[in-house]
Amino acid sequence: MQFQSPNEGISRPLPQRRINLRVVILTILGLLLVYVAVDLFWPFHRDLRQFDSEETGKLETAMWRSYYDREPAKLFFQLAELLRTQFQFPLLRSYRTAYNAAKAAFVFKDGKNRRDYEQALPYLESYFGAIRGVGNIEFDVRKAARLELEWWIVHRERDRNPPGALDRACAEAAAALYQASPESTMEHGRLRAAAMIIRDARADSGEVSEKDWMLIESLLRECYRSLQRAVAR
Repeated sequence: MQFQSPNEGISRPLPQRRINLRVVILTILGLLLVYVAVDLFWPFHRDLRQFDSEETGKLETAMWRSYYDREPAKLFFQLAELLRTQFQFPLLRSYRTAYNAAKAAFVFKDGKNRRDYEQALPYLESYFGAIRGVGNIEFDVRKAARLELEWWIVHRERDRNPPGALDRACAEAAAALYQASPESTMEHGRLRAAAMIIRDARADSGEVSEKDWMLIESLLRECYRSLQRAVAR
């Protein structure tokens, strides 16, 4: 008499299912790797002159508050959002670039003299290099980084500089990035400097109120509207 095993004659699809699951997982991982590579390294050609001036002004106001309140994590996420709003950055690249910008800001914040401040330059050069990598404007990355740092220094040392120096420094930084003339970006520089001076004056008197921040945001929105008009020309 022959006995049949209880499992004889029963199909076993499980190994095939395991193979199919492995293929699905590997396909998903492959697609994720492609997405990450494109996001981080693909040379995009965004039109840097097309940006949301209202949202950019609002975000810059929020960034100022985070900077002066010494909240680097908040500043980091706001910078990433600003990069997506003003420069049309892809998601992951916005975070990588925001790190360099936030690092530069706090290296500068903790500095005591020009030699200290210049420690922020490598981070600013990485920041502007990333902007050039997604944009359609062939600007000089090192010059843009140095002019950005320069207006930071002029702002901090405004008592040592003549009237209008901060306006001009802001205008020249914007002009270098957008390849425009400093004369065309002067209104942008003047409005941005005015917003800074209000913030500084209120802080020196004891407190920057919500009403003050609303006025600052209004000036920054207008300064980016002015910049948009200037670079469009």
